[in-house]
Amino acid sequence: MWIDEITCLIISFAVAALLGIPAVPLMYKLKFGQIERENGVKSHLKKNGTPTVGGWIFIIPMVAVTGVYSAIKGDPRFLVLPAVAILFGIVGFVDDLLKIKKKSKDGLIWWQKLLALLVVSGGFAAYMQFYANKGASIDFMFLGTNHTISLGWFYIPFIIFMMLAESNAVNLTDGLDGLCAGCSLIVFTFFALVSVYMLPDKNVSVFSAVSVGALAGYLIYNYHPAKIFMGDTGSLALGGVLGAAAILTNHPFLLFFAGLLFVIEALSVLLQVGFYKISKGKRLFKMAPIHHHFEKCGWKELTVTYVFWAFVAVSCILTYIFAKGF
Repeated sequence: MWIDEITCLIISFAVAALLGIPAVPLMYKLKFGQIERENGVKSHLKKNGTPTVGGWIFIIPMVAVTGVYSAIKGDPRFLVLPAVAILFGIVGFVDDLLKIKKKSKDGLIWWQKLLALLVVSGGFAAYMQFYANKGASIDFMFLGTNHTISLGWFYIPFIIFMMLAESNAVNLTDGLDGLCAGCSLIVFTFFALVSVYMLPDKNVSVFSAVSVGALAGYLIYNYHPAKIFMGDTGSLALGGVLGAAAILTNHPFLLFFAGLLFVIEALSVLLQVGFYKISKGKRLFKMAPIHHHFEKCGWKELTVTYVFWAFVAVSCILTYIFAKGF
C-alpha cells in the first residue's frame, strides 16, 4: 500500500538534500540575502544576509519526482498539485527578487501579489469545477460519519478564498528557522495518512509523501541556525498547494483543524492590527505574528519552533481521530 509513497518520499528527500549543497553557496554568490526588520526581534538582525529564495530546494523535487511518477503511471492528474506549487512559487519568487533588488522588506505591491495569486487560485478552482468531477459540494467528516455541504455558485469563490487564505497564513508562519517547513511537513504527513487510510486518493497521498521527503531534505539547511531561508518562493508555494491538496480530498475543513497553527498565526496579525487601530496605538501582542510574541517574552527561537511543531502534531492527531472515529 505504501510502496509508491515511501519510494517517492526517499527519492525526493535525496534530491532536496543534494540540491541544497550547491544552492547555499550559489545564493551567497548571487547575494540573495535576507533583509531583517530593524524594529523586529533584535536577535534576528544577525540573520541579515542569510540567503533566501531557498524554496526551490523543495519545490524542484516536489515537481520532478511527482512528474516522473505521473509519466510512469500515464496519468496527467498527478501534475495538478505540482503545477499549483510552481505557479504559487513563481509569484513568491518575483516578490523575493524585488525585495532583494530594493534591499528592503517590500516586494510586489499588495494588489499585484493578490491579483497573481487570484489568477492561479481561479485556475485551480475552474479545474475542480469543470474537470475533477467533484461537484459543487464539499464534505465534512466527524467520527466516521460524512456530511455533504452543497455550495452551488459559491464553490469556486470558496476554493479561491481558501487557497489565498492558506498561502497568506503559511507565509506569515515563515519567521523562524525551520518553523514553517517543519509545520508543513507534519501537515503533509497528516494528508498522506488521510489519503491512504481514510479518504483514498493516490494523487494526494503520493504528492504529500513527496512533499514530506522534500521538506525533510530542505530542513537539513533550514534547521537552526538556518543556512538558507525559503522566502515567499517557498511559503506561498506551500500554502497554495496545501490548500489545493485539502480541496482535492473534498474535505477542506481537515486543513483548518490540522493546520490550526497557520490559522492562529494569521489571526494574531489581524487582531494585532485591529486592536492597534481601535486602541489608538496599543498592541495586543508584543509582536505579531504570534511566534515573535513568544520570542519577545524571552523564549528561545528553538523553543518556540519545537512547541509549535508539537502543537501542529497534536492538532493533526486529534483531527484524524475525530474525523475517522475512535
